[in-house]
Amino acid sequence: MQSWFATHPLIAYVVIFILLTYVYNRVFRVNQKLSLLKEVVLYALMALGSGILLVFQHDKLPIIQCLLVAVGLMLLVRVRYFLEARQKRRAAADSVKRR
Repeated sequence: MQSWFATHPLIAYVVIFILLTYVYNRVFRVNQKLSLLKEVVLYALMALGSGILLVFQHDKLPIIQCLLVAVGLMLLVRVRYFLEARQKRRAAADSVKRR
């Protein structure tokens, strides 16, 4: 996989940018909306950072794999929160039925 991304740098750049954007939006984004200019600057800096990470990826560091692990762990946490919320709703419904 590492060598394939080394031979296809544009695809690797796009994958890094998409994963980086997803991680930012799910973990570091604040609840308030930013102005349009700040959003443009933010995504431009993320695009620049993706270029730097692409250089690291090309130098045989597993950047894409690490981002995939981060996204996988975030999805695992979301599933866990979903299951816990469903379990609490069932417990609440059972306590209402017992009354």
